[in-house]
Amino acid sequence: MILVGLTGGIGAGKSVVSAQLAAHGAIIVDADVIVRQLQMPGQEVLRRIVERFGSEVLSASGHLDRAALAARVFGDQPALTELNAIVHPAVGREMMRQIDARRATNSVVVLDVPLLIENPRTGLCGVLVVDLDPDIAVSRLVAQRGFSEEDARARVARQSSRGKRRAAADWIIDNSGTRLDLARQVSQAWQWMCSLPPARPDAGRMSASPDS
Repeated sequence: MILVGLTGGIGAGKSVVSAQLAAHGAIIVDADVIVRQLQMPGQEVLRRIVERFGSEVLSASGHLDRAALAARVFGDQPALTELNAIVHPAVGREMMRQIDARRATNSVVVLDVPLLIENPRTGLCGVLVVDLDPDIAVSRLVAQRGFSEEDARARVARQSSRGKRRAAADWIIDNSGTRLDLARQVSQAWQWMCSLPPARPDAGRMSASPDS
């Protein structure tokens, strides 16, 4: 198994790159997808969230109201820390389960993690960063995803800096150009990924933060 970490700032286009890598044949282990699955009705993670933050974070249908939960923890660091303590370990276990299921194969597995720089993983064969100027990312978040400019800038500011992401990268995709240019770069990145040596047995587990 070849294990590559994929990350990028919010609005940089990481999800588009992830989908294109999947089309090339990569197996995607997507942290955001896992989070949504673990927060579905009937899941232990959702039960613990409701236990801690109250039924007001649920919609009328019993699903998690993500906007309500975000409003509840926004600006409240202790509450956010408690939420992360509920969600992150469960996500980590499911990610490792999916990685372990592919460990003895010849697959190229892409670990799609928004906060990979903040929460690094051991033994990755390489780190692929989707890079975009923060001002362009803010403009895209406003135009394409309906964020206010203030909210978009606040979300960008909460992540690791662009410089830190670039410094941690083994390969960088510049998503400031056209869709055709992006597809060309993804194809080149795929060739690089396929050339990497296999991952070591403990690859994918959480390691100490570079800031710790």
